Amino acid sequence: MNTRMTELFGCRYPIQCGGMLWIAKPSLAAAISNAGALGNLTSGNYNSADELREAIDETRQLTDAPFIVNITTMPSIRLPVELLQDFFRVCCEKKICALEIAGAPVDRFLGPEFLPMAKEAGVKVLHKVGTVKHAVHAQKVGYDAITIAGFEEGGFPHKDNVSTLVLLPRVVSEVDIPVLAAGGMADGRGLAAALTLGADGIMMATRFLATRESEVHPNIHKVLMEKKENDTSLNLQSLLSAFGLQVRALSNTIMKKVEEVENAGGDLTDLLPLISGERAKAVWKEGNADEAMLTIGQSVGLIDDIPTVEALIQRMIAEAKGALNRAHGMLSQNDDSWEKEISA
Repeated sequence: MNTRMTELFGCRYPIQCGGMLWIAKPSLAAAISNAGALGNLTSGNYNSADELREAIDETRQLTDAPFIVNITTMPSIRLPVELLQDFFRVCCEKKICALEIAGAPVDRFLGPEFLPMAKEAGVKVLHKVGTVKHAVHAQKVGYDAITIAGFEEGGFPHKDNVSTLVLLPRVVSEVDIPVLAAGGMADGRGLAAALTLGADGIMMATRFLATRESEVHPNIHKVLMEKKENDTSLNLQSLLSAFGLQVRALSNTIMKKVEEVENAGGDLTDLLPLISGERAKAVWKEGNADEAMLTIGQSVGLIDDIPTVEALIQRMIAEAKGALNRAHGMLSQNDDSWEKEISA
């Protein structure tokens, strides 16, 4: 399955794992890359440039295949801009395959010298965006690829609330660089749909969370199989409005409290104890899914098992090929009368 994505990054299949705080570490990244997709090492898991450097080395010990490193360019108490700049420099120093930037553009958030730095090091840079405008900007300033994420995605979708089904063909019509689709992606049918809409591949995270190699408590896997597409909610619009973003997370006790605080006019001081990443870190380990903001996408409704990464990827490729062949067969069955009708 060759696309511009597989050619750009050197992976076998056009499937990328998205950034996942506390989850996308060397073992999972390597498992995904070894299965032929593009694993993700999320820099936010680390507290220093040296820690990230060691994680890159560990991942390379586990796989010879390419993987991507995520840097989330958003204001953070734990991860100041200076540390994110160090993360970027380490990735260039280590000459990783590619960087995934999620959030503000590198040229504006980290500085205009960083994209040229990556190009000099031979590191590809992909920007995950939520609007056509931001996709066009990414191409203009020199990104190598774009991920367009509809509001179905878990994490920080754009406040415009436009679906992947609409955003993807719009972006494909506006840019010339490779485009990945995100939001609602969890199986081979989604991959086939994205490819037919013009994408060069897909990015997914929630589905990779629901694999045997993801280091989460068994109860979290149980929750992921039980929840459906309407079991997530959009919150933090007031807190993130300046960035044009919001948060999609699993509907639970904590998110109900977040909604109550927002409705009462609370600020970051009131919200931080509820949305702290440290709470999520504890939940992934201990299994009480009500105790933290868990950024899960609507694709959770498509999850009904916990396969190995290898089994998931192979199943997705088979499903995608089957879906594409089925659609082709429907169009070509009987004769070419449908073509004559369209021409007429």
